[in-house]
Amino acid sequence: MVNVIELRGVSKCYGKLQAVYPLDLDVQAGDIVGFLGPNGAGKTTTMSMMLGLRRPTSGTVRLFGQPPSSLQSRARVGIMLQESGVPGSLRVDELLRLFQSYYPYTLPTAELLERAGLVEKRHALVSALSGGQKQRLYFALALAGDPDLLFLDEPTAGMDVEARLHFWEQVRGFTALGKTILFSTHYLEEVDALATRIIVIDKGRIIAEGTPHEIKGLTADKHVILRTNLPADLVNGYPGVRTAQVQNGELQVATTRPEDFLRRVFSEGWEVNDLRVKEVDLETAFLSLTEEVHV
Repeated sequence: MVNVIELRGVSKCYGKLQAVYPLDLDVQAGDIVGFLGPNGAGKTTTMSMMLGLRRPTSGTVRLFGQPPSSLQSRARVGIMLQESGVPGSLRVDELLRLFQSYYPYTLPTAELLERAGLVEKRHALVSALSGGQKQRLYFALALAGDPDLLFLDEPTAGMDVEARLHFWEQVRGFTALGKTILFSTHYLEEVDALATRIIVIDKGRIIAEGTPHEIKGLTADKHVILRTNLPADLVNGYPGVRTAQVQNGELQVATTRPEDFLRRVFSEGWEVNDLRVKEVDLETAFLSLTEEVHV
């Protein structure tokens, strides 16, 4: 089976600056890939090479087995950027028809408007749209050619909660058709809820890869939450405890050794109520992974 995205030994240098070190990557049909990295990690450069917007210094990039600059690849790819620079003097439906003219096969205009939640704005000038409405318009433009691969860069920036829920509902419908998505976002709860696979890049290298559960499992921390008369300052001195703080009347402890921590609490006779042990969330795991790289 041909990979939808295939990178082999891909690197990028700007003079003496190594922005991306040689990396290999495979993305298969139907994957929903969350592509994460802190600012300056090489994420944008890597995505640009995937899209054919930048040429790699070394290595090869293939989309559907073809160079990303080929007409065969471009006809099957949709791109939603944070700011697309589209002309504000056109109406929404005019802009959609313009983008549809670029592709050999397109989705109907009415379907694009429905998927983007812009039916009532079809005759509005692009310049009159709010920030969230423009993001939804960019989504419709990305879908214009009924792509098999969709790149989404911070797709829900500027959207309210209702619009974000509608957007991801449409994305789920898109992936149910066997389409492939690679997206980046600062809303890590969206990645946790939607991605079938996460790739974390930092300092030009892929530092972690796996399902959301696997990524969260890469940090040894667990969160122990309880109501107790045990002072947080005392807990911070226990072996294996990284942080301890009181929030909303509960002691919240991040520890690499939750069993040892609880054994000591009980042996010392501290009062314990409403005890819960949770794995870290994706944001905590992401920060832990990237902090380790920068140490």
